[in-house]
Amino acid sequence: MQNQFLDDLASHPTIAGIKDDRGLKAVLNSPCKAVFLLYGTILNLAEIVRQLKDAGKRVFVNVDLVDGLAQKEVVVDFVKQMTAADGILSSKVSMIKTAKAQKLLAIHRFFLIDSFSYHNVAKLAELSKPDCIEIMPGCMPKVISWVVGSVPIPLIAGGLVCDHDDAAAAMKAGAVAISSTNAAVWSFAGAGASKARPPRDRRAGRVIWTADSA
Repeated sequence: MQNQFLDDLASHPTIAGIKDDRGLKAVLNSPCKAVFLLYGTILNLAEIVRQLKDAGKRVFVNVDLVDGLAQKEVVVDFVKQMTAADGILSSKVSMIKTAKAQKLLAIHRFFLIDSFSYHNVAKLAELSKPDCIEIMPGCMPKVISWVVGSVPIPLIAGGLVCDHDDAAAAMKAGAVAISSTNAAVWSFAGAGASKARPPRDRRAGRVIWTADSA
């Protein structure tokens, strides 16, 4: 299933993020093959996912944002048993590990605010073993290149990707895809700068040290 997801990203590297019903309506006819679902409650989540799946989308639920459930591993069980979602995204190692155990695709989100959070990416990704990582904000091509060089896991750039130029810069830096809630970015089809399957280990012969002063 991971290979199929990466193939989807290779053909259209933009993932739509939706945070309300307006975004849901807009994304149904968009070219995006994958959607990050950033809202929903235990009452309507299954129906939202159904609409997206009926439109042929691959759906990832942000389990950190589901209303009505505590932010514990049971929310992953709920997504697996009560919806047709393909996977989840979360900033928590425990959520990612639970999703992998449930045979769901899992995307580990990282918020990079300083050099400490940057250096934690490799450590936490080794623990969670996600299918992909998402780096936020995604408008930092230099930092994206650092992470790509140190973590051999496909990287998605998300957050503050405001236009096609931002998207192209992220992919040139090594991201396999970008995610955005901005519908104007959803048509971005890639600039041929990145492939969905990066080398298994891109660290050889490369020294990453400038992050220490970030």
